[in-house]
Amino acid sequence: MAQLKCFLTSEKTKFNASSKVAHYSAVDTYVLHRLSCILHYRIKKHHSHCKVPLKNNLALLFFCLGAFLAPLWTSCNIFRVQVLGISALRLSCLNWNPCILQRDLLLKGMAFSLEERLQLGIHGLLPPCFLSQDVQVLRFLRNYELKKDDLDRYVFLMGLQDRNEKLFYRVLTSDIERFMPIAYTPTVGLACQQYGLTFRRPRGLFITIHDRSHISTLLQSWPEKDIRVSFAHSQLHHPVLLHNVPELSLSDKLTLSRVSPIPKTLIPNLYDLHHENNELLKDPLYIGLRHKRIRGQAYDELLDEFMKAITDRYGVNCLIQFEDFANINAFRLLSKYRNKYLTFNDDIQGTAAVAVAGLLAALCITKSKMCNHTIVFQGAGEAAMGIAELIIMAMKKEGLPREQCIKKIWMVDSKGLIVKVRLSLKHAQMKKLEDVVKELKPTAIIGVAAITGAFTEEIIKAMASFNERPIIFALSNPTSKAECTAEQCYTLTEGRGIFASGSPFDLVTLPDGRKFYPGQGNNAYVFPGVGLGVTACAMRHIPENIFLITAEAIAELVTEKDLAEGRLYPPLNSIREVSIKLAVKIVEYAYKNKMATLHPEPHDKEAFVHSLIFSTDYEEFAVDSYSWPENAMAVQTCKL
Repeated sequence: MAQLKCFLTSEKTKFNASSKVAHYSAVDTYVLHRLSCILHYRIKKHHSHCKVPLKNNLALLFFCLGAFLAPLWTSCNIFRVQVLGISALRLSCLNWNPCILQRDLLLKGMAFSLEERLQLGIHGLLPPCFLSQDVQVLRFLRNYELKKDDLDRYVFLMGLQDRNEKLFYRVLTSDIERFMPIAYTPTVGLACQQYGLTFRRPRGLFITIHDRSHISTLLQSWPEKDIRVSFAHSQLHHPVLLHNVPELSLSDKLTLSRVSPIPKTLIPNLYDLHHENNELLKDPLYIGLRHKRIRGQAYDELLDEFMKAITDRYGVNCLIQFEDFANINAFRLLSKYRNKYLTFNDDIQGTAAVAVAGLLAALCITKSKMCNHTIVFQGAGEAAMGIAELIIMAMKKEGLPREQCIKKIWMVDSKGLIVKVRLSLKHAQMKKLEDVVKELKPTAIIGVAAITGAFTEEIIKAMASFNERPIIFALSNPTSKAECTAEQCYTLTEGRGIFASGSPFDLVTLPDGRKFYPGQGNNAYVFPGVGLGVTACAMRHIPENIFLITAEAIAELVTEKDLAEGRLYPPLNSIREVSIKLAVKIVEYAYKNKMATLHPEPHDKEAFVHSLIFSTDYEEFAVDSYSWPENAMAVQTCKL
């Protein structure tokens, strides 16, 4: 028994150490199941060596067990112990009241029925009112409308996610166009900048350079075992403030929850690799590591270890999505990992797919082919390079050789027009975008450099002067960094401009009464469908042509009515349907090209994809009750 007491004491120490970074109220049932298995095994093992029968020492057993579970009893008060036979021990969840009311994926609030409240032991802990989920949505919206600014609305949304995740996703998906600017661009950027103030609870796995050689241990701390998608975000690209992984993953989960397995199968990861903002390092509200930026071998070793650890734990079919890595690393890491893991970079490939989708939709207006266009980029970073490569793929598909494709794409950075060797430029040296546009006379200009107002009045008018339908994409985020506004584009081109933006713009009404709904080239059109498609059929790698298929699929869903209204993308409220169709196309492509590893191949692929969709409907909590035949339940009696 001394050994048993020692074991329980050591396990209690481990539990207390791990619970320093966890909320007792968020302890998952699988932890307790694991605990019960450990105790069951250890008690049986120790009992076999005990001279005194265990049943005669239950007092000591309950004393030790009580000491071990004290943190749970004092904070949750939900568990009691049943001793079965002599040495079999089981933990039973007999009274869920504090736990069920603090589990965001289980909580239903006042939607619990009376029977559920009685069975779960929460009757009396909720107001005596029974609401449908629709009424709960209405109550939330009424409160939401009282918030004064977008950041307050964002914090209010996050608060709902902490309390009731099913209702949270029901609210968001009830009106995607309304909530996307809050949950995603542009408000998410402000939320990142104010992360120290808006932080309420951790949502994600935080990995630092000091965790090298221990990432596998960190992953063991994540409560869910069935992970399908891992979001890898880097702080390195955001020296202004700690890059908030849960903030960005809110938008990721917003769209993924609409078309994927339940949100608990997603794991956001943040790499805190430090920064060089001295002012921020002195800020008492900053909640990241206060060190200079990490580069070189240590950086690479950390990522290599993570990639191996996450696939070792969750399997080779776990999708790893990279986001917000600096240009110097983004392409290098994509090239390094793309043929070894199931991974893609949303900033490079996701942005490229949505931009090319917009261009393909624009071709329906100009009645031309991609290979007939000349395109100038303002910016030469990961977004520009990713878009350019996918444009080349589209042109090659039309039959144009790669060498000719390259000649139709030009890029302008902070030093001017880019060529392989600047000094060998055939044109006169041009440092200004305006000069480049007037010289090359492009049919399309795409802004991805986050330079506010880069598309000046002169540039827009010049585009309109030598193009009947000029294509003008101001894709930089947030709205304050857009190269031009939708109103400027439509007004200066007299309604002939074909416009798309990275951030949302309001409806534009021209003096003649024509109305235009600016198309938003949002990555949310891409990664949910791609993520669902590649994980549904268990692909091992993601070839580049998947993103051309994605772009084509999105463009095909743009109707003539959408184009007439100025939209180059389907309405955001239809993103569920868009993503499902995209996922089905990817699944079909994967099986056709023998890239899927899930077998047998589903006959009805659309139905198969639909079966994986996350539902915002509440779960029903009911005891597994049934009755026996009356004669079997007859009470035996006798006369004493």
